[in-house]
Amino acid sequence: MMLELVRKALRVDGPDHDEEIQGLIAAARADLALSGVALEKAQSDDDPLIERAIITYCRAEFDYADQATDKLRQSYEMLKRHLTLSEEYRGGSS
Repeated sequence: MMLELVRKALRVDGPDHDEEIQGLIAAARADLALSGVALEKAQSDDDPLIERAIITYCRAEFDYADQATDKLRQSYEMLKRHLTLSEEYRGGSS
């Protein structure tokens, strides 16, 4: 499910870049968890904030020639910061 959402956000048709996209999704989840987001939250496909964070991370990292890369990275960092400050999303909380 997350692969399909990210593929759509990246405007990628077909499976040609699936391996790279899967790696970016895994990296985004790992970065969220490393930053203090509960692992179960970071692994969720049903949470709209986690979904948005993963999509934003992937958009920033997928196309290095995109002029919006810096803004996307800033957006991801801001969303990640908000998630890690929320008791609902911190590690150890459910």
